[in-house]
Amino acid sequence: MQIIVFEAEVWEAEACSQLRAAHKLVCTPEPLSEANAASYESADAITTFVNSRLDATVLAALPRLKLIATRSTGYDHIDLDFCARAGIAVANVPNYGDVTVAEHVFALLLGLTRNLLVTVEGMRSGRFDLSEPPGIDLYGKTMGVIGTGRIGRNVIRIAQGFGMSVLASDAKPDQQLATLEGFRYTDPESLFRQADVISLHVPATAATQGMIGEAEFAMMKPEAILINTARGNIVDVEALVRALTGGRIRAAGLDVLPQEPLMRDEAEVFRGPPVDAASVKALLANHVLIQLPNVLMTPHVAYNTGEARARIIEGTIRNIEAFARGAPENLVSLGHS
Repeated sequence: MQIIVFEAEVWEAEACSQLRAAHKLVCTPEPLSEANAASYESADAITTFVNSRLDATVLAALPRLKLIATRSTGYDHIDLDFCARAGIAVANVPNYGDVTVAEHVFALLLGLTRNLLVTVEGMRSGRFDLSEPPGIDLYGKTMGVIGTGRIGRNVIRIAQGFGMSVLASDAKPDQQLATLEGFRYTDPESLFRQADVISLHVPATAATQGMIGEAEFAMMKPEAILINTARGNIVDVEALVRALTGGRIRAAGLDVLPQEPLMRDEAEVFRGPPVDAASVKALLANHVLIQLPNVLMTPHVAYNTGEARARIIEGTIRNIEAFARGAPENLVSLGHS
């Protein structure tokens, strides 16, 4: 097979070199895009991260493509309908960040509850000031977890280690898990009203888009903290700005935002495909959020530890090799044409 590794860092290219024994391999640091897709028309398989463009327009320029091995768990950035029509299989890496992302939830949460940005910057500027606003304890608080898959379950366990009680909500509650782990399922409305911290762990689907909006923020406690390490479009960012600036919730910790590709390269608003007004408003809301003192934001790096990155590339290589020998693994789309 002709395999193209997009968005390849040096260490990723070195790891993928083992594929050269049986395949033609090209590694490039650039993401796949409409501008360069035609240059890779001979590709039988590609592996990308989340910055590549994988819509119908781009994929149509790769007529021989049979496999997309995304180096992520999420696959909402891939046009699965086109892949199904074109006979392109899609494989993901489902469990590389179960603990990693859960730990980042608490990095964001502790940063907010202990005012770390303010106090660290104060020390750096020479202020040994003990009069900063006091932090808050996690012990005795209620953690609300939306989505009890692999990451959500680890968030529950860590929260309990802090002495927090846990409420959870899931489209398919696992009562056996709840009994085993010592938490309680409830409906979303009750969770929003009772939780001191709400952590999101659901995939990006039509059903979850904008699931946290005006009505949900209105139910939350004024001292509630929202943490989102899942996908940006789960939260209505305009409603989030209003909730944070209007005192309806205390704070937010965000690792993901809607319109992340535009955030990385805002010139695309002017040189790329037409951008609708809703996308421009979301982009503006993102910039407002970055500047708010009660927001702690990281650039989609919850997955980013050395251990997790090794699991990603190892899992991706296994997915490619399994597909090549006719026994594909971790398929999210079978690619039946």
